[in-house]
Amino acid sequence: MQIYILFSNAWRYFFVILCSVNKDSILSVENLTVAFGQKRVVDGLSYTLSRGKTLGLVGESGSGKSMSSLALMGLLPKGATTSGSAFLRGRNLLCLSEAELQPLRGHSLSMIFQEPMTSLNPVQRCGEQVLEVLGAGRSMEGGRERVLELFNEVLLPRPEKIYSAYPHELSGGQKQRVMIAMALIGEPDLLIADEPTTALDVTVQKNILRLLRDLQQRHGTSILFITHDLGVIAEVADEVLVMYRGRTVEQAPTSQLLHHPAAPYTRGLLACRPPLEGHPHRLPTVEQFLHGEAEEMADLLPSEPSPSPSQQPLFQVRDLRVSYTLKKSLLGRPLQVLNAVDGVSFDILRGETLGLVGESGCGKSTLGRALLRLVPSTGSLRLFPSDSTTPSAPHRHQQPLELTALGEREMRPLRSRLQLIFQDPYSSLNPRLTIGQAIEEPLRHLKADRRAASVSEMMEAVGLDPAWHSRYPHQLSGGQRQRVCIARALIQQPEFVICDESVSALDVSIQAQVLNLLNDLKDRFHYTYLFITHDLSVVHYMADRILVMQRGSIVESGTPDELFLRPQTDYTRTLLDAIPRIE
Repeated sequence: MQIYILFSNAWRYFFVILCSVNKDSILSVENLTVAFGQKRVVDGLSYTLSRGKTLGLVGESGSGKSMSSLALMGLLPKGATTSGSAFLRGRNLLCLSEAELQPLRGHSLSMIFQEPMTSLNPVQRCGEQVLEVLGAGRSMEGGRERVLELFNEVLLPRPEKIYSAYPHELSGGQKQRVMIAMALIGEPDLLIADEPTTALDVTVQKNILRLLRDLQQRHGTSILFITHDLGVIAEVADEVLVMYRGRTVEQAPTSQLLHHPAAPYTRGLLACRPPLEGHPHRLPTVEQFLHGEAEEMADLLPSEPSPSPSQQPLFQVRDLRVSYTLKKSLLGRPLQVLNAVDGVSFDILRGETLGLVGESGCGKSTLGRALLRLVPSTGSLRLFPSDSTTPSAPHRHQQPLELTALGEREMRPLRSRLQLIFQDPYSSLNPRLTIGQAIEEPLRHLKADRRAASVSEMMEAVGLDPAWHSRYPHQLSGGQRQRVCIARALIQQPEFVICDESVSALDVSIQAQVLNLLNDLKDRFHYTYLFITHDLSVVHYMADRILVMQRGSIVESGTPDELFLRPQTDYTRTLLDAIPRIE
């Protein structure tokens, strides 16, 4: 039960202590403030989390969600100062030293971090990292069995293999599941889940959410669930707290907040989600709701549909195969081979957005890299370049290029026209370059003033403040880093862009801006996209056609309406059934 006391700070502090010893309350946060110098990134955050309940923390990238959770864990970066209180079972976490916090982490409270790609130790095997959480008191063999059991629960394929694997040998979704297993193995009283399903496909996401609910029922675990996906919040949270620029704008039970939001900001977050029914020409943004422009959205209607893609192919893919050797004999002969892409054939039409969906590990990203000749492959990759792709003959139609027959030197002139927005925004950015330098790097052939103008224009287009030109990647949130990667890929105005989970790390408002941007650029410059994603609502909105991939093969293809309304395979129906919805 929530009680609001509007008296002096002394009475407020006394109330927090009473809540902290309440057997039904496991965490009580009062007036939490996190600041860097004079800038407050979390400003007066207050909430109470009861035992066995889930509180959803929602807001845009940079709203202070992750910073507030790092404050509870005692993991804030240097230079941060905190005030207020955060009582966990009667102990104020903000007042504990590092030595006092260390035995609590992993057991009393644990955290699933937002970016598994950078949270895992690259030189330690995955199973050993999870086992490390249990400490020296657990036998190695018994602990190993528990780790393998958890790997099965979080649906990791070949648990024995992954136990001995290093992080770089796993896909993004598999690394995320290793992080989830690491957070759960200590059976914590309080679990902080910071975007725990962002890198996961919908079927695994559904099972992970079910796993978290089962853990909650068995052990009475309380969960602080941080996400930008309001569909997920509808499935997991008992109550929702909405943050904006470090402050609480609305807090209410989940059903009430999702169906009767009071704040314009909350209404904007809900409206920004790509719909599963209908196809608006543009998605609304939060800014339109904050500025009272929600009623003036005539451009959202499909009155001016995007031009249909031509029937001329840009890519012809025939019998494409990518294989990896998993095990070799003493003589180096392959004993076990994984066919990541297994005899795939399809066309990509000029000017279309081709969606590619499937579960994590099915070969989506590998297929995208094979198209750009970034991984060894066999089969045929025929590119039909436009006149501008091959400057040596600008006034005549070009013959198709067989990319598999080209060496790296011959591929180099084509790479500016064939771009990839990588899945992991952190590892794909040079930590020693500012974000302005990273975006500017492909334009080194231009004069300095033209480079600066182009960089500023592109930063604004993807929702980045041009004043951040001198910031480094570690100074940005995950969503902001993703926008840097998008700006870097688009700044040369490529002909073909592979978007590999390019909006998965973005909150719904920035996601809407980026999707609108990608569509605007496509209409203006006739780009062609291969849109790889696990978010079926996004691919339904973006794609002209969709390919469904399972275990390295294309099992179904069609228009979004055909696949969503009349799926032909059980696998596609399983994917659709797993989409989180706000009922």
